[in-house]
Amino acid sequence: MGRIVVGVDGSDSSIKALHWAVRQAELTGATVEAVNSWEYPATSWASMMPGMPEDFDPQAVATVSLNEALEEALGAAGAAAVSKVVVIGNPAQALLDRAQGAELLVVGARGHTGFKATLLGSVSLHVTQHAPCPVTVVRD
Repeated sequence: MGRIVVGVDGSDSSIKALHWAVRQAELTGATVEAVNSWEYPATSWASMMPGMPEDFDPQAVATVSLNEALEEALGAAGAAAVSKVVVIGNPAQALLDRAQGAELLVVGARGHTGFKATLLGSVSLHVTQHAPCPVTVVRD
């Protein structure tokens, strides 16, 4: 039984990728692993932000965000059948790391982006160039 890794950031594109990955898993008998990642803002941006509360936990926020996106997209039973992974780091690198040993990596064509993404290029472009397994890019 193989493993399909899918990037889920809550965007419409990532939810379409999630649905595609789940359908593919049903056809192949693979498991689905939904991956979400987060990063602290770059130092130059951090100086412009007000201080974070001491109890702020970005890992917990990202985990809740992933769980909510999965439940909204797949329902409670469908979300329970998906493995959930939340990691700190660049989204493209997090997906590449999790794709080691996977039979397929699935991403949306356009997810949540920001200023940093315009400097580094898209996640889907990066993973298609560097993935250790086949990649499916689900377009809108």
